[in-house]
Amino acid sequence: MAKALGYTRFSSGDFMRNIALERNISLNELSIQAETDDSIDVSIDDQVRKAGEGTKLVIDSRLAFHWIPNSFKVFLDLPLEISQERILSNLKINKLRQASEGTMDANEIYQKITERLESEKKRYKELYNLDHTAKNNFDLVVDTNKNNLQEVVEIILVEYKKWLATRT
Repeated sequence: MAKALGYTRFSSGDFMRNIALERNISLNELSIQAETDDSIDVSIDDQVRKAGEGTKLVIDSRLAFHWIPNSFKVFLDLPLEISQERILSNLKINKLRQASEGTMDANEIYQKITERLESEKKRYKELYNLDHTAKNNFDLVVDTNKNNLQEVVEIILVEYKKWLATRT
C-alpha cells in the first residue's frame, strides 16, 4: 500500500521485533513479558501515536485504529492456517523475522501465532478495554485469502480514495 500510494510505511510489528532483539528474546517471549510489564505495550503504542502525527503514512499495527481515530482503518482478514504458511515462507527471506523468531516448522509457527494472538487479546482488553480483532473497529475489512496481493491493494486503494473524497 505504501508503495502504491508513494507513502512511508511504519510497522509496529517490526518495532516490537527490534525490542525483542534488544532484549535477546523471541517475539513470543516479549509478548509474555508484556502481560506483566505494561511498559512494553505503552512504548509500542507511543511509537504508533507518534507515527500517526505524520502524513502520507501507511501504518501496520494492531492498535492504530484506536490511537489514530481519524485515519482510514483496514482490517486484513486471514485464517491462521494461511498466516502460518505465509509466515513460514517469509521466515526464509526476512532477516529481522529470522533474528527475532528463529527458525520454526509449520506447527511451531501455528502455535506461536495462536499464543501471541491470545496474549494480545488479553493485554489489550486489560490495558485499553479493546478487542483488536473486532471488525467493526475498521472502515474496511479485506479477505486476504480470497484476494491476492495486487487485488488487496486495488480494493484498499478504491475504498481509500472514496474515504478521502468524503474528508475534503
